Amino acid sequence: MPVTSRPQNAPALSHRERQVLAHIAAGLSHKQIARRLGISVHTVGTYLRRIRTKRTAPTVAHLIRLGVAEGVATSGGPN
Repeated sequence: MPVTSRPQNAPALSHRERQVLAHIAAGLSHKQIARRLGISVHTVGTYLRRIRTKRTAPTVAHLIRLGVAEGVATSGGPN
């Protein structure tokens, strides 16, 4: 399943969705992401469901590839 950056008709990811995606692409767990962003683990899951609704990314590997395609994944991890 190819992952590309945003298809023309797909809604844009919100700032917070991009932050969560960057942390997932950096290899952080849901709990680590929640702690860093000051949100609950449940909220991290909600953001990931929203991302998956907007893009085709059924697995973590797809989310990582999506993070690269969206330009949020960097070699140094999220800021």
